[in-house]
Amino acid sequence: MTASKQQPGLTELAAAIAGGSVTSVAATTAVLDGIEATQPTLNAFRVIRRTEALAEAAAADRRRAEGARAPLLGVPIAIKDDTDIAGAPTAFGCGGEFPPQAEDAEAVRRLRAAGAVVVGKTNTCEIGQWPFTDAAAFGYTRNPWHAEHTPGGSSGGAAAAVAAGLLPAALGSDGAGSVRIPAAWTHLVGIKPQRGRISTWPRAESFHGLTVNGPLARTVADAALLLDIAAGPHPGDRHTPPAISASEAVGRDPGKLRIALSLRIPFTATRTALDPEVAAAVHETAAVLRRLGHTVTVADLHYGLLIGAAFLPRSMAGVRAELAKLPGAQVDPRTRANAATGRWLAGPALALSRALEPLLHKRIGRFFHDHDLVLAPTTATPPPPVHAMDGLGSFATDALITAACPYTWPWNVLGWPSVNVPAGFTGAGLPVGAQLMGPANSDALLISVAAQLESELHWERVRPRPWWQAG
Repeated sequence: MTASKQQPGLTELAAAIAGGSVTSVAATTAVLDGIEATQPTLNAFRVIRRTEALAEAAAADRRRAEGARAPLLGVPIAIKDDTDIAGAPTAFGCGGEFPPQAEDAEAVRRLRAAGAVVVGKTNTCEIGQWPFTDAAAFGYTRNPWHAEHTPGGSSGGAAAAVAAGLLPAALGSDGAGSVRIPAAWTHLVGIKPQRGRISTWPRAESFHGLTVNGPLARTVADAALLLDIAAGPHPGDRHTPPAISASEAVGRDPGKLRIALSLRIPFTATRTALDPEVAAAVHETAAVLRRLGHTVTVADLHYGLLIGAAFLPRSMAGVRAELAKLPGAQVDPRTRANAATGRWLAGPALALSRALEPLLHKRIGRFFHDHDLVLAPTTATPPPPVHAMDGLGSFATDALITAACPYTWPWNVLGWPSVNVPAGFTGAGLPVGAQLMGPANSDALLISVAAQLESELHWERVRPRPWWQAG
């Protein structure tokens, strides 16, 4: 790892383009060149929009010269390949030929309205099911911190691209930790906002309410800026939380908070254990929070058994529904098996899983009578080897991914916000993360605390050595 000032972040690049010290065409060309040069090594992208992005960049430069101003005018960013971009297919990690989409998703529309240049679509595993980013359709996306380890998933392409400094920020999605997990394993900030804060339209909700869109960036300020710009409702959205300003929260003093340190793993059907190096990293994050003046006490959050019943039908029925949108898709047998499971869970079990949510809100919400937020591990282990899922059957795959990532999914059931913050490195130099978790609509509070931690730890200064540029 290196400690140096490299590739500008989102806020810095937006200011440079707005001030005229760099053109959008120059910035976008540099990003595209880096993406294309690293495809054989990092393999972060499924779709690269060179021609379209350079045209958009040239238009942004003309607009700026004419006096136009917009928050991201001419700034290159990327979108995960589960989100529609007009003129490009949405393969969602699957193999096959799919028609281009006719319209931008609502979040993409908002980013474009703010002037952003979309350079491409980042890799994701098949239907976003696993905390790995690989598939027969595109190969393996690799971790910038170590080529033989996964960057996580399912927003692994986005995380790899940002962590490698190929671009300043990217939009991912999180249905069971798919923003927070790759953020933890690539030393990034990853925000899972309150359900509905960033529209999932053309889905009124995604995966029956489990999945939300969220930003990945190297700093809290950059993640907050992308969140603010992408946020906002579509008239067809099922969930519309009250508006916030994430960027204003970055510099706000959250006050002296009561923070629960919870290392307890939610109930799982397979064996799980917290890696001692991850536990030590989370305890160190707790120590920093204490130095900042917060009261941090060990207080385990007890999720109960019902939360699992509220997750699985929504997840598997979501896999089935998304695969059905891709006729002729070429996918792994494990994806077919999960879709088949979703078929028989899509009836009464799915209805029950939705009916449980208010009860869970009330039950787990009581924990926040005594605590303002929760600090927990984001994952139970450091990033696994990139080939760890190879050749496994469905049960062994479930055991692997549950052992690595048992902590994030309950907050998807609840729909509440959570933020991954970098928590340091293992002795082998692999990144790990901690998550700040809050009750409904506590996004701004979590962002304020994450920014406090960043001001102490300065994780943005530490970058991976660019092995992907070798040769």
